[in-house]
Parts: sequence; C-alpha cells; structure tokens
Amino acid sequence: MALARTARPRGRPWALRWAPYLLISPTVLLIAVFLVYPIGSVLYYSLRHYNLTRPWANGFAGLDNFREMLFQDPLFWSSLGFTAKWVVVEIALQLVLGLALALIVNESFIGRGLARSLVFSPWAVSGVLTTGIWILLYNPTTGIVRYLGAPEAAVLGNPDTVFGAVVITELWRGVPFFAILLLAGLQGIPGELYEAAAVDGAGRTRRFVHVTLPHLRDAIVLATLLRSVWEFNNVDLIYTLTGGGPAQITTTLPLYVAQRAIDSKDFGYGSALTTAGFLILLFCSLLYLRLSRFGADHKA
Repeated sequence: MALARTARPRGRPWALRWAPYLLISPTVLLIAVFLVYPIGSVLYYSLRHYNLTRPWANGFAGLDNFREMLFQDPLFWSSLGFTAKWVVVEIALQLVLGLALALIVNESFIGRGLARSLVFSPWAVSGVLTTGIWILLYNPTTGIVRYLGAPEAAVLGNPDTVFGAVVITELWRGVPFFAILLLAGLQGIPGELYEAAAVDGAGRTRRFVHVTLPHLRDAIVLATLLRSVWEFNNVDLIYTLTGGGPAQITTTLPLYVAQRAIDSKDFGYGSALTTAGFLILLFCSLLYLRLSRFGADHKA
C-alpha cells in the first residue's frame, strides 16, 4: 500500500518570505540615516562652493575644492603632516605603555583590584575634562610645571614644548584603552603554555616573545587600528589645549576641517577636506589590515 505523500506548499507565505527583511529594516534605516546620508552629504558638498559668508558665489565647483586643497593650500599639507606625526607617536607610546601596564596588573599581588581601577580610570574621563585637568597642571604660575623649569615658561605656548605637552596629556587618557584590551588578551592565554615553556627551559623574556606576543597579535592589531582612527580624528583635546597653536603648529587635519567649515563657514571646502581625510583613513586601514593579516591563523 503506497503511503500518501504530504503535499508541500508551492511557495512560502508572504510573511515568512519577507520576515527577515522586516526584522533588519530598523537597523538598515538607522545605518542609512546616521551613516550613509552624512557620507553622501559630505561628498555632495565637496563638489560645490558653499560658503555662508559668500552666498552669491555658491554653486557647482567640480574638483575646484580639491585642486585648491592639493595645490594652493599649504596648511592642508602641514596639518596632514602633523596628524601623521601625532598618530605615529601616540600609538607607539600608548602601545608600549599600555602593554607594560597590562602585564603589571595581570600579575597577582595585594591590591590588584585597586591598581586596576586606578589604571583604567582615566579612560572614563571625557576629553574636555581631561584637558581642564592638564591645563591646570601646565599653568606656569600655579601648576606643577613651575617646579620643572622657569616659572614664566608657558608650556602650551612654547613651540619647543607644546607637542610634548599635548602628547603627555593624550597618553594619560589613551594608555588605559590599550591596557584594558591587552589585559583581556593576556587573561585568555592558557597557563599551560607558560608551564610547558618553563619546562623547556624558556626564561621570562623568551616566554614573552614566543608565547605572550603571538597570542596578543590580534588584540594589538585591533587596538592600534581603533586608536589610530580615533587619534586621527582627535579634535576635542587639542582644540581645548592649544586651539591648533601656537602659529598653527598643532593643527591636525580634523581640527583644520573644523576651522574652515565651522569658524569660516566654508562648508564646501570643509567637506572636501573631510573627504580627503576619509579616503586617507580608509586606505591606511585596509592596508594595515592586509599587512597585519588580522584574523588569520598564526603559529605561536
């Protein structure tokens, strides 16, 4: 006796077919509103003359803003050069100091919980509040710097000392980020690997080089990439500390964008600068991920 076969529906009901798209539609809508639309707007205005102080000259510009930026604006190149210097110095120092702090607070000792809280606390402080604290410290008459040199020396107003002062301020806020991520990576390394390395005669240095660093590789790549993007776009700290001075020597590219777009009301040229910064970040991020082979399998 043949078994009756259950009849299958020829097509999925409309609700089931469109349910996945309906579920992700709020997220897609938010991405379109807060990401796609702003990027599209910046690209649109970068191709236009749009200066609120000269409304009679507004209109389609084509590539005029980019030609001015590349061939007629020396401040663009100086701000881009300072931004590259700023990012390289900050990321290198934050990585080294953050790794050192992570290794220290990863050890077992009395008061480790308090030590971790103190190490990580600067990361919870906003950029403006951080600069407020350090402006008081850098005050030439009442701050701590008066004990380090001449009382009349203005650290933030001296071209020879302003870069170091700004770097130290950002280190105080940025090092804990590396320490947090790298500590999480350290706690994920199996203790058996260290025991096996010790049995094989590996000392502390060799265990660090051959066990710790290989297992922290992805965490280091991720932390350096994220901080590089954030430091490239750093505006609040430098703006409140120096305003880009003295004589524009601490003006980063995003700070220059703010000066041209917000202070000078030249939104067309500011959009062109923003587009250039976006393309530079995109290219450098993709190249860094490619060269670092982030996420690939690595042998310890």
